[in-house]
Amino acid sequence: QVQLVESGGGLVQAGDSLRLSCAASGRTVGMQVIGWFRQAPGKEREFVAAIRWNSGVTYYADSVKGRFTISRDNAKDTRYLQMDTLKPEDTAVYYCSGSSRYVFAETIGQQAVYEHWGQGTQVTVSS
Repeated sequence: QVQLVESGGGLVQAGDSLRLSCAASGRTVGMQVIGWFRQAPGKEREFVAAIRWNSGVTYYADSVKGRFTISRDNAKDTRYLQMDTLKPEDTAVYYCSGSSRYVFAETIGQQAVYEHWGQGTQVTVSS
C-alpha cells in the first residue's frame, strides 16, 4: 500500500504563493507518477499537474501553466506543487494522487488512472 499525505495549504491573497507537499510512504518502489488535482466548491475535480516518478517529466493543465511548478525530492519521496501568482479561482481542495502502473501521457490528466489518493489540503485565495 502507498500512503500520500498533503500539506502546505492555507489562506493567501491574490498574487501570493504557496507550496504544497505530497509525502509518499509505504510501497513507493514501482511508483510511476504523482498527480495533483483540485476540487472547487460545486465543481468537479480537475487535473492540475503531474510528474513522472523517475524521469521527472512534467505535465500541466493549461489553467496553471506558467504559474505552477511541480517538482520532486526523491530522497524524501516527496513531490511539491509550487503555486505562484495565485488567483481567487485557484481556491479549492488540492489532492495528491499516485499511480503504481504506467500511465500514458494522453491519460495522465484522468482521475481513473490514479489508485492512490491523499486526504486533500485546502487552498483559499482571497481577492
